[in-house]
Amino acid sequence: MFVMHIALQGCLRARDVEYGVNADTGGHIRYLLDLARASAAEPRVDRIEIVTRGFRQDGMADCYAVRTEDVDAKTRIVRLETTSSCYLAKEALWAEHDSFSAALIAHIAALDRRPEILHAHYADGGEIARRVGAALDIPFLFTAHSLGRVKRDAFAGIDDADALAGMDRRIALEERTIAAAAGIIASSRDEAEVQYAGYDAYRPGRIRVIEPGSDLAAFADAAPDPAMAGRIDRFLTDPDKPMILAIARPVTKKNLAGLVHAYGNDPHLRRTANLVIVAGIRDDIARMEPEIASNLDELLRLIDRYDLYGQVAYPKHHLPSEVPSIYALARRRGGVFVNPALNEPFGLTLLEAAAAGLPIVATDSGGPNDIVERCGNGVLVDPRDHGAMAAAIGRILDDRPLWERYSRAGAVAVAAYDWTRHAELYHDFAESALGRRPPRALPADPSGTTMLISDIDNTLVGCPAATVRFADWHGRQEDLLFGIATGRSLHSAQAILSRENVPQPQVLITSVGSEIYHLDRTGTAYDLDEGWATQIAAGWDRAAVAAILADATDLQPQGSLEQRLFKLSYFTRGDPDAARRVRDLLRAAGHACSVIQSHGTYLDILPHAASKGTAVEHVRRHYGMARDQVMVAGDSGNDVEMLRSVRHSIIVANHSDGLDQDPTLAHSFVSRYGHAGGIIDGVDHFRRQALRRLPHAVSATEPTCSPCASAS
Repeated sequence: MFVMHIALQGCLRARDVEYGVNADTGGHIRYLLDLARASAAEPRVDRIEIVTRGFRQDGMADCYAVRTEDVDAKTRIVRLETTSSCYLAKEALWAEHDSFSAALIAHIAALDRRPEILHAHYADGGEIARRVGAALDIPFLFTAHSLGRVKRDAFAGIDDADALAGMDRRIALEERTIAAAAGIIASSRDEAEVQYAGYDAYRPGRIRVIEPGSDLAAFADAAPDPAMAGRIDRFLTDPDKPMILAIARPVTKKNLAGLVHAYGNDPHLRRTANLVIVAGIRDDIARMEPEIASNLDELLRLIDRYDLYGQVAYPKHHLPSEVPSIYALARRRGGVFVNPALNEPFGLTLLEAAAAGLPIVATDSGGPNDIVERCGNGVLVDPRDHGAMAAAIGRILDDRPLWERYSRAGAVAVAAYDWTRHAELYHDFAESALGRRPPRALPADPSGTTMLISDIDNTLVGCPAATVRFADWHGRQEDLLFGIATGRSLHSAQAILSRENVPQPQVLITSVGSEIYHLDRTGTAYDLDEGWATQIAAGWDRAAVAAILADATDLQPQGSLEQRLFKLSYFTRGDPDAARRVRDLLRAAGHACSVIQSHGTYLDILPHAASKGTAVEHVRRHYGMARDQVMVAGDSGNDVEMLRSVRHSIIVANHSDGLDQDPTLAHSFVSRYGHAGGIIDGVDHFRRQALRRLPHAVSATEPTCSPCASAS
């Protein structure tokens, strides 16, 4: 496979990237270069080009005008000439679209072979890929890195004309790119489910969350560097105090000023810790780009306003190779890493801090939601609430056992965010977009097919060995239509299924039955079942239900990502009778809702017509199957409706919520095997039953499945 990346923004070179030298040389370049290096190790990839703009600019390295630069044996950077020969910030790149598109078409025509797929980065790259892809009939993938609508919303109330320049034009480019892309790669659930949702062209099933990898070994093993420590400590009266560390480009969206406000207004933090801000590389602020110069000026003014001299360090220079030592210094001094960005699409610095053993305090807008949920190494805060930010930092610094717990938890990041796995999933997605990984064909005659719908957590996954057996078993089931029914959202479900190497489902019932998605003919995307959405919408007044529960209960809302158009989700604070109380409360107010409690902790409120059970029935009809062709598998209370409504239901051995004692589930098969092993066992059980009903039936053998978990 020949992959061509298109990235116009920033100063792109293979080595010693000048991160922070301008507003556009940041994390997206780190991601692109790391992805290219990981892709080069993939046997399926034999050639990679990263195409960008060539330019000459006083004060910048000459390498940015060199036509080609080798990255490795498979990869090179190609710099094309456009109308302007100087460096341009992203806000000015629109004027180069025509000349860059023409130059790229000419470049591809001169190659010995055409790329099979393009991968566009940022809105300008997306516009070029859309034009060139249409002209040459080459599909393209899109990675936004950040989105204009999100930035505009984040800057609401902020008077920053430079930061918002050209935003309407950028959003229009993004709309066209989203509509034309063969597939969209997002870094987090927030990006896939919240940020893209503001666009008219949004189709959630075309977006795949593939978490970036990160080469974190250097951060996990780093030690403080005396020279770098000296450049920091010369600012500080008492360098041995804990460090509150931030590493970010000094652009408005990174909200470094908000962190200085939080620190400057909190006397306790000022007494107990130093603030260290590593904000790119600078020589003379007056000669820097307007947005960067403005933000650095503001930081200096705030340091003066709060009289923070001796308490805040802001070193002028650092090499990329020195960054791990900065984290190590903060760890040695018992510090905290803070990402106060107004929105953070992913957050590579959070992974670096986690690997280094630093607890984190991060913005609750964007990718940090996924990182903190997965690693459990810190807390999220509203980046506009300076008091909440200061309180979260202080709580971690003051509670040594909590600091130690968050520090240890960061080790999860090293194993979880792996470039090899990212590259594997990335190329699977690319091959799907090229039609090289077609899904299993649906049977022409559904009468000879079995449908299996399974829950994910603690049913399909939870025992890695059993999940591997399930994947192998599934590959031999030619007459099996496989689907998922889960409390997770679409992208959360896809992420864990990919992570666990579960076979691709034909249908995904998500958010406790309130959404249904069907795999398209290419195997690349999932299409929302609009008929189901229309069916369950009748009589559903989400706002009114939410208001009643806010006023009349002590339920704690789950995070914003768990709240859906047809689902409200809460924590019950340990109340085992919460479902009945909420159901009665809503009924008395005239709202008939489906109220589902599971694991003694979670409570979901859905439209009356929505549940996993009714969704499975809708799917059965959609695929034209009889009731006795359907099997379902689950483990907990949010599976009850599904297990109750389907004759062939499977309860795995590691079930909870007393499913085996529920008289309405007496028809279910309770396996002696846990997790995916119990699913295989249950399918085999119902197939043996069907065989025994046939004339001259032969006996079936027991499944070759070892116990995976004891019964609850």
